[in-house]
Amino acid sequence: MFDNLDLDISLDKETYDAKIEVLMQQLRSLQKACWEKKMPAIIVLEGWAAAGKGALVKKMVGYMDPRGFAVHPIWPPSDAEMDYPFMWRFWQKLPARGRIGFFYHSWYTHVLEDRLFQRVSDAQVPTIIRQINAFERMMVNDGAAIAKFWIHLSKKELKHRLKKLEDDTLQAWRVRPEDWKQAKKYQEYTTLAEEMITQTGTGPAPWTLVEGDCQRWARVKVLTQMAAKITEALDRLPAQSAPLKLPLQEKLQPTEPDLLAQVDLTLSLSPDEYKQQLREAQTDFGKLQQSIHEDEIPVLVLFEGWDAAGKGGAIKRLTDILDPRSYTVNAFGVPTDEEKAHHYLWRFWRELPSAGKISICDRSWYGRVLVERVEGFATDLEWRRAYQEINEFEEQLTSFGCVLVKFWLHISPDEQLKRFTERQNNSFKQYKLTEEDWRNRQKWNYYEVAVNQMIQRTSTPAAPWTLVAADNKYYARVKVIQTVTQAIRNQLKRR
Repeated sequence: MFDNLDLDISLDKETYDAKIEVLMQQLRSLQKACWEKKMPAIIVLEGWAAAGKGALVKKMVGYMDPRGFAVHPIWPPSDAEMDYPFMWRFWQKLPARGRIGFFYHSWYTHVLEDRLFQRVSDAQVPTIIRQINAFERMMVNDGAAIAKFWIHLSKKELKHRLKKLEDDTLQAWRVRPEDWKQAKKYQEYTTLAEEMITQTGTGPAPWTLVEGDCQRWARVKVLTQMAAKITEALDRLPAQSAPLKLPLQEKLQPTEPDLLAQVDLTLSLSPDEYKQQLREAQTDFGKLQQSIHEDEIPVLVLFEGWDAAGKGGAIKRLTDILDPRSYTVNAFGVPTDEEKAHHYLWRFWRELPSAGKISICDRSWYGRVLVERVEGFATDLEWRRAYQEINEFEEQLTSFGCVLVKFWLHISPDEQLKRFTERQNNSFKQYKLTEEDWRNRQKWNYYEVAVNQMIQRTSTPAAPWTLVAADNKYYARVKVIQTVTQAIRNQLKRR
């Protein structure tokens, strides 16, 4: 692959000066267009040490409005960042709609330097590559422009530049021991880079290989291709402005299983049984807190269910036994303006539990295929592709070692009406009942189809759904605690 690059290619200063001025003006115009069209752009600069990435970034941003971009130099992860899946820290840095994010090195460090220096094993690479490809596809499908560049140097040029920097008292600090190790293992690093580019040069996010021995040529090529990528992404936007809208599905097809109908809603506990079993379940769960902390196991429990299904009560009984420092409860409602300016999964990545902590979600990313689907807040294309995006997101969590427990609390329409009426007639509970709850009830059939399809398409071996019979709150609360406890025990056995 790199053998086909002509590293002797060059550009004279006069031609460079003429081209660079035009390109920089074009870049400024494209930045304005991104802002007006609310399109995010992600620029990935990879390549050899001393390939000129830093100087290139400095040149570019000198012509841009500083309010519309951010530069992210990627260093080795901190101890705190190591407590999350490896893509977590990059989700935190994603540009909002209309902004540009420059990544000086990126998520690819994980399959280059980390692999070269054996911080990542060869066996881990296929999973990492799959997660990177999924991430980039999600960004492009969400309307982002991605431009990825590998700036290649000959071995001779690499050593020459490192030596030159090292001999400069003002620049010597920039040369790391790892940079000289790159040069020493030039062929091995080249092989790893070629393999990475082959496996991650996808249709949504292809690589541009840049001949880097001549810095003037490299800058012009990067800027030319960057402008082309952003322009291409902007040109695609009008085609996305008239999304396909299909009629809502009110009934399951004969070939689709009715999973909710299989839930035995007669399951119940008497008050005495409930008191005894709840105490036992909470005690068993509480004993696992120390193991979760010592083994640094992140635990994520999410609750979905019908309005008035008892999610709040189940969460309270689950947390009653826990040290309040060991868990957080996140109630996800309508996204804020800041959250709407990012991919819909962005706000959930921000609230993931770190290693050794428990996070509980009252509602979750499944809103994409439930309320956003039924109420029309997501287009058909958006919610249909969300099944794959959600499965890929959860795979990243579970492959990191996170215990992921997903509950759907199921009640009958009659039980829901009974609880709505009780809330309406109880001055202390009236705040829990809204006009939206009544509107959602009118669309029960549509939601029932959506829930069944959600469960069928996102219940995986690593992240299965647990359907909880919740007509009897006592039974549901105990079932939830027992299920979470067993999931944690299973993970401890695998350690």
